[in-house]
Amino acid sequence: MEPLVDVVIEDDRWKTFGLEAAAEAAGRAVLADLGLDPVGYVISCLGCDDARIAGLNADFRGKPAPTNVLSWPSEERCAEADGGTPDLPEPGAMMPEELGDIAIAWETCAREAVEQGKAMADHVTHLLVHGTLHLLGYDHIRDNDALLMEATETRILAGMGIANPYD
Repeated sequence: MEPLVDVVIEDDRWKTFGLEAAAEAAGRAVLADLGLDPVGYVISCLGCDDARIAGLNADFRGKPAPTNVLSWPSEERCAEADGGTPDLPEPGAMMPEELGDIAIAWETCAREAVEQGKAMADHVTHLLVHGTLHLLGYDHIRDNDALLMEATETRILAGMGIANPYD
């Protein structure tokens, strides 16, 4: 079975954590929930530290501070109507369809997990599900889009045995 997620690890703490397995499980859970066969898709994921993600956040969002996760969809898939279902991509025929890139930062994730009283594995899985949904056109800027994204995340995480992160 070909991996869905191509993981690049810049911070060795992610190797010890098991980012490759976590990203693969999260990506597959999202695609399965949305009825997409992972064979036709690929995601890139960068496991980095706060310094690296702060640079990416500054370059791409104009916010020179660390954040937990960033995502860059390969194309715009958001629904036009607030709360509408995004336009899901077709699988690649000869080559997998590239959904986009995710970057996740160690220190911010670890700090948030402690602050929120969550297991690091559960928090990281939530953020990977969140990032993957962004690649597929889900967003949380508009109110109804946020409700749809949160409900979708919660449903996917429940299927993975992870409690609602918003409770």
